[in-house]
Amino acid sequence: MKILVCDPISPQGIAALQQRPEFQVEVLPKRLSEAELLPVVADAVALLVRSETKVTRKVLEAAPLLRVVGRAGVGVDNVDVEAATQRGVVVMNTPGGNTISTAELSFAMILALTRKLPQAHASMAAGKWDRKQFQGAELAGKTLGILGMGRIGGEVAKRALAFGMKVIGYDPFLTEARARALGIELAGELDAVYRVADFITVHMPVTEQTRGMLNTAAFAKMKPGVRIVNCARGEIIVEADLIAALDSGKVAAAGLDVFIVEPLAADHPFRKHPGITLTPHLGASTAEAQEKCGLEVAEVITAYLLTGEVRNAVNLPYLDAQTYEQVKPYMALGEKLGRLLAQLAPPQVDRLHITYGGKAQELPNIDPVTRAVLQGFLSRASVKDLNNVNVRSIASTLGVTVEEKRSHEPVTFNEWLHVQAFDGEAKVISAGGTFFGSPNNPRIVRLYSTPVEIPINGTFLLLTNKDRPGIVGHLGTLLARHQVNIASMSLNRDICGGHAFTVLNLDSEPPAAVLAELEQDPDIQNVKVVNL
Repeated sequence: MKILVCDPISPQGIAALQQRPEFQVEVLPKRLSEAELLPVVADAVALLVRSETKVTRKVLEAAPLLRVVGRAGVGVDNVDVEAATQRGVVVMNTPGGNTISTAELSFAMILALTRKLPQAHASMAAGKWDRKQFQGAELAGKTLGILGMGRIGGEVAKRALAFGMKVIGYDPFLTEARARALGIELAGELDAVYRVADFITVHMPVTEQTRGMLNTAAFAKMKPGVRIVNCARGEIIVEADLIAALDSGKVAAAGLDVFIVEPLAADHPFRKHPGITLTPHLGASTAEAQEKCGLEVAEVITAYLLTGEVRNAVNLPYLDAQTYEQVKPYMALGEKLGRLLAQLAPPQVDRLHITYGGKAQELPNIDPVTRAVLQGFLSRASVKDLNNVNVRSIASTLGVTVEEKRSHEPVTFNEWLHVQAFDGEAKVISAGGTFFGSPNNPRIVRLYSTPVEIPINGTFLLLTNKDRPGIVGHLGTLLARHQVNIASMSLNRDICGGHAFTVLNLDSEPPAAVLAELEQDPDIQNVKVVNL
């Protein structure tokens, strides 16, 4: 498997990949443009990047074997995640590698702004001695507002508390219990931070909600003389609005490590503004952080390619090796249930309802199983490059919604996976599966709400027939005449002399002549062949 290292990562990370005999590691000598990358990625299974290389839709389309993009760092702005998801490519980052380095830089910015260190140094370097001009303030007793209380925000909070600051944090996902554990005050809304904070530091990703959130309206709600630090993403601040707030005195100073367009243009107004302290995206630029990120990205890539373990993926839920082993048998069963329904359901199906019962409802993560069901069901759509990464996106595009339910109701089987297909509100077909004895022996045990026993591999002839003597012999004789052997069979009738549901597991596909003869028999209906 070819792994292409597109940007410089730590030698330790590269060495960890090169030690694996399964990998062919190629390190590019320089950053390549999109056009230069296209021929190079044609046979790559994995790409390793930092922030320089742009993994665009065109790059992804030029890499038919690509399975994963690893980002040695947090932000994945340089990767077209939507296009990667559509093509079934996992995008992974290394959120833990630069936590400390970015937190320390953010706090260094806070110290620099309150004591005017860069300006004082420039004055001294120019031969001056002007103590009055650079009078600063103390951090003790001041309020720090942290927007985004993830790993980095939490580390900044620890340092601020050590300096005697009061910390108020805003994060939609931060709980009161976690806030208390950190020793900070939890803000229910952004305005609560804006009203009281002497310093505001940003540690949020770029989303529709956060893009441009620090704008004229936000600055107007802040305390006069507030100081702003952004070591997260440049797009969070409206740059022209920040300059206007600095010029008006509403914002006393700003420390910026990230920008909307990088590298920052030589004539950008930020460069000449006396109230702004600038650094060239140094958040992860420590020897320790680079080593951690390099090793971490090598580890997550290796685990995914060799074992299927998913860690730090931005477009696929977390799945560690232990959980993967637990859900793997259910994934195999779910994929076959979906494939079975795909061959029997009418084309109008627009909703799948998946029930996890018995021990299945105790699975730590059911998402991989649901994805397997969808992957089997969408096999009928002949979608190019369908896999477990893009299957939810493709289902949505095709108008198929999926519902999942963990059921605590008593079931007949120890493990129970049940899939129902709907056209609007009408259920059109359902199938359920379990394991006989061990996870290595899966069976489909319900079809059309009828008890059956179907292995999950092979060719099957399904039909309903009148319950009369000799029907089984008739079927066997007909198939034998065409050299088709029966491996196993499952029969279930409603009442004696009524109707039966018959499933025959065959060693080979029955020819068209067999199906035509069966369909002409007045005692036989609903003849179908499915391949699992």
